Amino acid sequence: MTDAARAGQFLGQRINEKQTHEVIGLARGLLADGHLSDHEIHFLHKYLVASEAAQTNPLVSRLVQRVKEAVADGLISEEERTDLTAIMTSLTANDFELGEVLKATSLPLCVPAPALNFTDARISFTGTFVFGKRHECETAAAALGAICGNLTQKTRYLVIGEYATESWKFSSFGNKIMQAAEWRDRGVPINIVSEQHWRKYLA
Repeated sequence: MTDAARAGQFLGQRINEKQTHEVIGLARGLLADGHLSDHEIHFLHKYLVASEAAQTNPLVSRLVQRVKEAVADGLISEEERTDLTAIMTSLTANDFELGEVLKATSLPLCVPAPALNFTDARISFTGTFVFGKRHECETAAAALGAICGNLTQKTRYLVIGEYATESWKFSSFGNKIMQAAEWRDRGVPINIVSEQHWRKYLA
């Protein structure tokens, strides 16, 4: 094998590895709230179709196949949703170990950070939290009058966990964060705040 061929093979392996990390990071982000919605499955399908290297990687080939099957007839059944959730959980090994602390400058946070009023405010959590598990964050917010749930255009606050794994970084902060940032840029009144800022308002 020539030096040029070896270099090309090495570059191909690095690209494949990065895209595999991106798929794992994306899977973590989509599974973070415990529910895989139709919108998220279609988003995953579009990403995987565009990622040729990811399609050929044996680690994610099964996921690619099942996602294609799930969206083929335009109707995602609960059985398909459960199966995809299981495959994605297996792919990520359910590994939400704490990693590098996310820097505020790398996230689409609201600047300046807004004052938080939880009374009757819809709030959604995404990422990995120093405070505790997601349901513990939701319990704390609900105790102050907030309404916890999935991200929608009615969400007032999206709280981003302070920690993230390397794979989460590859996923461009996850689908939910990017969706919230897109809505905010279009004028939807969603506030994107850090866990650190959110914790300041806990009684």
